[in-house]
Amino acid sequence: MTPLGEILARRIAAEGPMRLDHFMAECLLNPAHGYYATRDPFGTAGDFITAPEISQMFGEMLGLALAQVWIDQGRPAPFLLVEPGPGRGTLMADMLRAIGSVPGMAAAAQVHLIEASATLREIQAARLAGHPVTWHESAASLPEGPVFLVANEFLDALPIRQFERRGPAWCERQVGLGPAGGLAFGLTPPMEVAALGPRLADTREGDVVELCPAAPPFVAEIAARIAAHGGVAIFLDYGHWQSLGDTFQALRGHAPVDPLAEPGAADLTAHVAFAPLARAARAVGAEVSAMTAQGVLLERLGITARAQSLARGLTGAALEAHIAAHRRLTHPAEMGQLFQTLAIFPRTAPLPPGFDAASSSRPSDVDHA
Repeated sequence: MTPLGEILARRIAAEGPMRLDHFMAECLLNPAHGYYATRDPFGTAGDFITAPEISQMFGEMLGLALAQVWIDQGRPAPFLLVEPGPGRGTLMADMLRAIGSVPGMAAAAQVHLIEASATLREIQAARLAGHPVTWHESAASLPEGPVFLVANEFLDALPIRQFERRGPAWCERQVGLGPAGGLAFGLTPPMEVAALGPRLADTREGDVVELCPAAPPFVAEIAARIAAHGGVAIFLDYGHWQSLGDTFQALRGHAPVDPLAEPGAADLTAHVAFAPLARAARAVGAEVSAMTAQGVLLERLGITARAQSLARGLTGAALEAHIAAHRRLTHPAEMGQLFQTLAIFPRTAPLPPGFDAASSSRPSDVDHA
């Protein structure tokens, strides 16, 4: 067992089983032993590869989408260019390069990164050398002003709670100790969960539903700023409109592993439920797009034309890798359908490019818990 695993086992022995979101928070963010606090997890040498690391085209398309929103909203200056969970800074660097082609936009941009890991902040600073950057622990410390935010694979790392249906009640999944003293999953006795009351209508006995306590408040914080000052927020993550099923997972060395086996040494994530995010944004006065598959969004933004342009200077293995990267980002059998996107923008502003307007007549846009 890892050092963090031993610490958690002693705590459980003394205090009783832990909620799953508390376990995830310790594994990911413990200052001494947490996953993100102790390593660079990205790339082929790490545990996973995100879209910005696959191809520069991903960040370029999103940067140009922000540029169109900036123009549509009257070219506000200055504005906050924000990324939560910015990894190595690759996505931000690619977006800055793209918006640099839009007269006046780069000069108006103030870069703000929301990052808790000191290790990753150092990597981001090196990647974005030459660009003034302000780091934040949370969205609450962002200054006032128009917010242009892109969050790629940020929400999936926020800790979740899991509930299993038992009749009209729910049992919460916890992390406790097994017979041999190792960590093991268990369930609380059945209880009423007010937030899951509406889910009794679309779930059955034994179904698992996940809640992410931190996600709606984060989205509400950003959406309220956008409603008041303008801007846009684009969220990209693997997930569905609403939660159904156990999606809690661990990844190490690009392969799935037991999430309880090595606390602090593996990445822990869960699929994102977008409906609660849309509801949180609307509650504070912002507008929300329809949920759109990542592949569809990137194609609408022009990624194929960009891929063809870049391909003209490539041959051999480099060309093959470029074609594979385009496919991986957009094809429904790869990231194109698994990853979904959502845009939040002011009610008085035009719809951001690449997105469809939300409509209660479309099943994917109907609000559920």
